[in-house]
Amino acid sequence: MGSSFGVLFRISTFGESHGGAVGVIVEGCPPKLEINLDQIQFELDRRKPGQSKITTPRKESDQLELLSGVEGSKTLGTPIAIVIRNQDQRPNDYSDIKKIFRPSHADATYQLKYGIQASSGGGRASARETIGRVAAGSIAKQLLFKENQTEILAWVKRIHDIEGEIDHNKVSSEEIESNIVRCPDQGLAKLMIERIQSISKEGDSCGGVIECVVRNPPVGLGMPVFDKLEADLAKALMSLPATKGFEIGSGFQGTLLKGSEHNDSFVPSLNDSSLLKTSTNNSGGIQGGISNGEQITLRVAFKPTATIRKDQQTIDSEGNAVTLKAKGRHDPCVLPRAVPMVEAMVAIVLADHLLRQRGQCNNQS
Repeated sequence: MGSSFGVLFRISTFGESHGGAVGVIVEGCPPKLEINLDQIQFELDRRKPGQSKITTPRKESDQLELLSGVEGSKTLGTPIAIVIRNQDQRPNDYSDIKKIFRPSHADATYQLKYGIQASSGGGRASARETIGRVAAGSIAKQLLFKENQTEILAWVKRIHDIEGEIDHNKVSSEEIESNIVRCPDQGLAKLMIERIQSISKEGDSCGGVIECVVRNPPVGLGMPVFDKLEADLAKALMSLPATKGFEIGSGFQGTLLKGSEHNDSFVPSLNDSSLLKTSTNNSGGIQGGISNGEQITLRVAFKPTATIRKDQQTIDSEGNAVTLKAKGRHDPCVLPRAVPMVEAMVAIVLADHLLRQRGQCNNQS
């Protein structure tokens, strides 16, 4: 309940932040797909803690163990199981706050719902749960690239109040990975890094916005009414820890335009009559809940990290007022490590809808 996502390309993640391991089971991946395990490990390395001076100092190798579903380098069509062992657990860092509710964290709501909660590191609410998503997302990326040459790129658009505009057509993975904050604008990245370090020295945290583009997406993904593609993308991305907002295409800025300004006019396609080409892309590549072949563009807002080193007023499990002095190792800003998480969830949604579209078309008379 609550730990599985997808219809045909379906993932189930498991494990707690300071337990023995975390991982994922991927069901529905087609057989005979060539899988590059090094590519999966590369994505995990982009997500892992301790990778730079602006991330949590927790040290984890996050080395994947493939348990099933792949023989040689090809998928078998059976469930793919991947596990990553936790090596640097420090549950004692949380011994003083077992009965104290951290403000804006999941402690209180988990306790209210279940009457019990993981006593260290947030358990399933920890971003460490996303390791399984990133591994599954890499498989989805490889499927999408093989089937349609689809490329998914995400980057940090804003940190705190430092923001820039990135050309979706020119941004490259090399530019994104060229600095520790994962912003392709090098001058902007320097300012972002300085801001994160400054706020971290105060014992505080900050949030921001991640932007994502899908190049060459399959046409026709998404279904009417409840299974619209943007609806599933919204659910997938808003399921990530610390997310507080989702936009696609023009997003909230589109509300400032008139219909005559916002509508994406159709233009003749000289190369492929099956493609819908538009002069603008305010729709973000999705119209009527269905992908039209234009680039899919979206943005996700992440709040400041909830656990900070500053003293905070809160209550314990008995309702008594207490002052929280949080320990443990936490990112002062989650966005640099959230970039591969965003890409992964977008890939999982697109892979799932690709298989659903294929099944629907194959059944048509």
